[in-house]
Amino acid sequence: MSLDSYVTLGHSGLRISPFTLGTMTFGEDHGWGTSPAESKDILAAYLERGGNSVDTANIYTNGHSEKIIGDYFAGKGSLRDRVVIGTKFFGNLYAKDPNGGGAGRKGIVQQLENSLRRLQTEYVDIYWLHNFDPATPVEETMRTLDDLVASGKVRYIGFSDVPAWRTAEAATLAQFRGWAPIVGLQLEYSLLERSSEGELIPLARAKGMGVLPWSPLKSGFLSGKYSSARTGPVDSARSALVGTPSARDYVVIDALNDVAAEVGASPAAVALSWANNRPGITSTLVGARRLAQLETNLDALAVTLTDAQRATLDEVSAPTLDFPAENNRTLAAMLAFAGATVDGRDTVVSPLLEASPTRY
Repeated sequence: MSLDSYVTLGHSGLRISPFTLGTMTFGEDHGWGTSPAESKDILAAYLERGGNSVDTANIYTNGHSEKIIGDYFAGKGSLRDRVVIGTKFFGNLYAKDPNGGGAGRKGIVQQLENSLRRLQTEYVDIYWLHNFDPATPVEETMRTLDDLVASGKVRYIGFSDVPAWRTAEAATLAQFRGWAPIVGLQLEYSLLERSSEGELIPLARAKGMGVLPWSPLKSGFLSGKYSSARTGPVDSARSALVGTPSARDYVVIDALNDVAAEVGASPAAVALSWANNRPGITSTLVGARRLAQLETNLDALAVTLTDAQRATLDEVSAPTLDFPAENNRTLAAMLAFAGATVDGRDTVVSPLLEASPTRY
């Protein structure tokens, strides 16, 4: 696989790289990011390898991330048109302004105008709702986004970190009203965070939405810096913000490190390869504070896991999902098919059905 082995995003005509460059670290405004100069080097290296998908948000480093990207593409109109730039709205950059963020019409429009100004572009390719606004009517949000698509300022719409029930409601409303559809979901997903397998990823697969996992290295926990056998402080600028792994996390981390040693790749590359090849995943978000970290992460493109290695990682990281996920997984096929083989899957007969031959 390579960055120019492009994949189609959901039920759309948009093609993106299998790894999307995340730019939350662009800018040093929070005390742990990347300088503008090195940020541009990282962006250039990603593009030179064939990458075409760049993700940011209005609140990343208080708008600085968008500005760095805009400065890079300024005066490079033809290059900008060949790149898929996604940004997000929801986060409020203005203290005590009740309409500065969220998913209402006034907030969405002003957030987009400010993002376009910082990005120095006339349009964004994907405009992502960054979080859940329970108070704003979903009709208002979706109609506003459809208007922005019709205006040409937005090409496609995505949702990030929104509950499955609200995402399904919004997608169904857009379908019946003939509004622009939701073509992608962003969600946290990694060997240490798989709970979206219960609702969000099945929803995306059923409704034609591509999935872009964020934090596939779980804030660096899966990067190779950590091991239960290793003591002492870890060099992580964000430790105060994200904490340290739990005892349960170390069970997964140690298994990952063992598989990485077998493969001859870094734990980060193996973790990224695992995530990017999971069912329903379109493009995995990868970020880097240093150019060398980007190169290490992109090594995942060359990693191939055996069935046994994948099974090891699947088993050790298996999540406990909300009801009725386990009920559906273990009971539904038995009740529905009663021992028949359907779509290549064998089922068993319910003991209750076998208990008596009598039928009424």
